Amino acid sequence: MSRKIIPYILLLPTFIIITFFIYYPAAMTFKLSAYRVSPFGNRIMFIGLKNFKFLFTSQEYAHVLYTTLIFVSVTVGVGLVISLLIALLLNEKVPGIGIFRTLVFAPYAISPAVAGTLWAFLLSPAAGYVSYLFLILFGTQPQWLTSFPLALVSIMIATIWKNLGFNIIFFLAGIQSIPKSYYEAATIDGAGAAKKLFNITIPLISPVTFYLVIMNIIFTTFSVFGTIDIMTQGGPGGTTTTLIYKLYRDGFVNYRTGFASAESIILLAIMAVFTYLYFKFAQRAVHYQ
Repeated sequence: MSRKIIPYILLLPTFIIITFFIYYPAAMTFKLSAYRVSPFGNRIMFIGLKNFKFLFTSQEYAHVLYTTLIFVSVTVGVGLVISLLIALLLNEKVPGIGIFRTLVFAPYAISPAVAGTLWAFLLSPAAGYVSYLFLILFGTQPQWLTSFPLALVSIMIATIWKNLGFNIIFFLAGIQSIPKSYYEAATIDGAGAAKKLFNITIPLISPVTFYLVIMNIIFTTFSVFGTIDIMTQGGPGGTTTTLIYKLYRDGFVNYRTGFASAESIILLAIMAVFTYLYFKFAQRAVHYQ
């Protein structure tokens, strides 16, 4: 056997798995987006681009798109700011800091569904600790999961908490890679903590920030399904329904396979365009040591 063919033989199992579980489903998604499929899947009718036309003219889909944009923007922005502040605190040399660094990663180790279950319990008006605390302090129990905008805020809080560990670990690694001589020189020049943060730390961890922005957008767009399904099921009145959750309901609850396929293609296109634009323009602000 020629040695040139051995690498291809070793990669063959991977190619087979990728073909059956990624390429083939993707091809079927593109195909089904041009068809109307019966709820039982026994009949399909070619309708061309009508699924896309319906989605682009649907006020419901426009509302879901707007909700997703707000959800992703707030969750990613606030989450990264909080993560950076915590990473700065964990970078300090205090007794027991190693324990805190270990514990802070714990939320990321659990699944989105488990995170949703924990927060649904904490925010429950009947037995939730957060609701009980509000009752003691303010004499009221907010309807966290059944009223707008509290339901959307609750999903945001759960998602931010879930991603904190991942963000903090990367921020902490980036901060610790900055040479201490930069801070020593800044101290000699009379720079305070704020100037060091904005003129040294933030610019030099920009490659980490760039990576985390992309990853957090992907996480909050696709992985939030489990959290939403456990906490609000897209309610109240669809106010916490994001693109990925609407795709699930159309495909697996309402059995509108054609619409769901079209929605997945639109979601893929949105992510691809945003990632391209972000790499094209935002990377200019990235500074490498």
